[in-house]
Amino acid sequence: MPYVNKVSKNMFRRLKPNGHFAKFPKRYLVINVDELFQSNVYKLHLLEEGPSTTSELVKDKALEYYEQMDEIRKLENSIAQLYREKRIRGFCHLYVGQEAVAVGINSVMRPQDTIITSYRCHGWAALKCDSLVEIIAELIGNKSGASRGKGGSMHIYGKQFYGGNGIVGSHVPLGVGIGFKHYYLNDDAISVTIYGDGAANQGQVFESFNIAKLHNLPVIFVVENNQYGLGTACSRSSAMDEYYRQSTYIPGVRANGMNILSVIEATKFCFKHILDGKGPIILEMMTYRYFGHSMSDPGTSYRDKNEVKEVRDKMDCIQLLKKIILESNLATEEELKAVESKIKEKVAKATAEALNGQPPPLEELTADTYAQWPDKIRMPRMLEWVPYKTIANYNTSK
Repeated sequence: MPYVNKVSKNMFRRLKPNGHFAKFPKRYLVINVDELFQSNVYKLHLLEEGPSTTSELVKDKALEYYEQMDEIRKLENSIAQLYREKRIRGFCHLYVGQEAVAVGINSVMRPQDTIITSYRCHGWAALKCDSLVEIIAELIGNKSGASRGKGGSMHIYGKQFYGGNGIVGSHVPLGVGIGFKHYYLNDDAISVTIYGDGAANQGQVFESFNIAKLHNLPVIFVVENNQYGLGTACSRSSAMDEYYRQSTYIPGVRANGMNILSVIEATKFCFKHILDGKGPIILEMMTYRYFGHSMSDPGTSYRDKNEVKEVRDKMDCIQLLKKIILESNLATEEELKAVESKIKEKVAKATAEALNGQPPPLEELTADTYAQWPDKIRMPRMLEWVPYKTIANYNTSK
């Protein structure tokens, strides 16, 4: 079984009817790491054949993937520290542990393909935005941010990257809409639409399945199954937690999202499925997050800390790739350390630069409110009249 019951020695207090508190043992559902994350073992739905169980990896690509994954990891750790220092406030959902999913899928995507994801979007932002500075600045709330300091952690955008979306599951219909655009324009592009296990039972997700299949749209529905929606294990929230099998008319694949080679092969398979004219497909990536749901969640009240340690020790995606590289003699330990040092310096420099930025000017509060508006707009609090601005005439250098 992928999950086993475990009673922790830790206790929690529950209020009894008589007004007194009683102590009860905490009960966790602990995942079976070896069974849940099986490399090169794919589960199929409505498919006769699955992804390749072998992969080819050359040195330059191996180092590229390692660098990208390490960059996301170090970026998120820097963001976590800024949050602890209260430089970043509000919602902040980190991607630490899931790096192989974004990097693996991105390696298969072509320039015309598009990506839309949930609020756990920093990994994709690192891959699609122009610089790390604009990502960190956006979280801080500075005008040099990717969304000019007004979007924050959950609303970051880049080339062919439609965010970062804050409402659970709400972006899945948008991903289908983007897929319809590709279909309508016949631009040979695929819409990669990513959501988590916590959104998988949303009604709008199933409505999106229907429209996507009805028109045979070029959409890959990617479920990042990190095992917990907020603080609830999949087996407790879902009557059927094999999300790749959720549709009776859309085929699906489940892959190990902690092994970047499995991610790449599964993504290649799904791309070929769509490009062969077979319509949409669901790709479930079995992955894991080391932090809590967000920075406000310690992540310890619903899972055993030893579970997190076991996943780190056995299945960490960066360490798995490192092991593959070293055992295959694709690079030396010194070369990998050089990559790590370069990324450490890059993230530190980007963090310092972002911290030196300035917040958006007052006039940004009225920017992009209307497509055309001849008059001035009054600021509600300061009762000042300021000119209306649009993206078209916005000068980011000011």
